[in-house]
Amino acid sequence: MICERWSLEGQAFNVTLKRDPGGSCHRTHTIQACVGYCESSAFPSKFSVLLASHYQHNITSVSQCCTISKMQKVKVQLRCGASWHETMELFTAKACQCDMCRLSRY
Repeated sequence: MICERWSLEGQAFNVTLKRDPGGSCHRTHTIQACVGYCESSAFPSKFSVLLASHYQHNITSVSQCCTISKMQKVKVQLRCGASWHETMELFTAKACQCDMCRLSRY
């Protein structure tokens, strides 16, 4: 999972899943995340921008952020004692890209 610009690639990391507060149903599973950096720049604003902003917007910034472009849902079986299992669904990154930076709600 690599992006077109700069450095952006999938990074594997382990998560511990717990179904209940006591942790009697649990499992460690490896998922993929997007890690890297994308192009950004800052420059003096055009005169038209200065006028429109009453000289408050004197620097213009353009940037992109490392984001997940495709996700995959995976089913993981949690161990809940010797003979009982429970299935949990979670998402993992399938592809990464540089895209518009957004405020996340995660």
